[in-house]
Amino acid sequence: MLEFALFLSITALLILMVLYLRLRGMLESRAEEKFREWKNNNLETEARALATLYNREWIGQEEGRIRKDAVKKSESVIQGKVTEHLIPYFPGFSYNPKDARFLGSPVDFVIFDGLSSGDLKKVVFMEVKSGKKPVLSTRERMVRDCIGNLAVSYEVLHHQGTIGDPDTAAS
Repeated sequence: MLEFALFLSITALLILMVLYLRLRGMLESRAEEKFREWKNNNLETEARALATLYNREWIGQEEGRIRKDAVKKSESVIQGKVTEHLIPYFPGFSYNPKDARFLGSPVDFVIFDGLSSGDLKKVVFMEVKSGKKPVLSTRERMVRDCIGNLAVSYEVLHHQGTIGDPDTAAS
């Protein structure tokens, strides 16, 4: 009977040892899996934080440059608009400034050449451009082509009275 009890004890011990080793393996495997998950999540979080930090640093560095560039472009636009208005008074302008009428869009000037002296020779549509290679916008090209095709006319609109005049409102 002692032998049987010893046999049972050893068998139980072996079963417990096998179960222990199996559980230990599962525990290690689960711990490894949890560690990998934590590491991946932690790396992802760190990567996001690092990316955010680099992005903020880049924005800080570039913001000043971007603002300076915007101011420079704005100054250029304002300078161009002022120049457009004053171009009739520049030395290279070949018409009498009194004959020039500024429109701004879709062409910069309509020039009535000789009108101020009572001897109208021609009507000129002029677009003012600056820079080395002037480029016309789509609308400016359309106006240029229309004028080039002589699709230009003169009309008189006869209007009776003024807007809101009670005598002409009933007519």
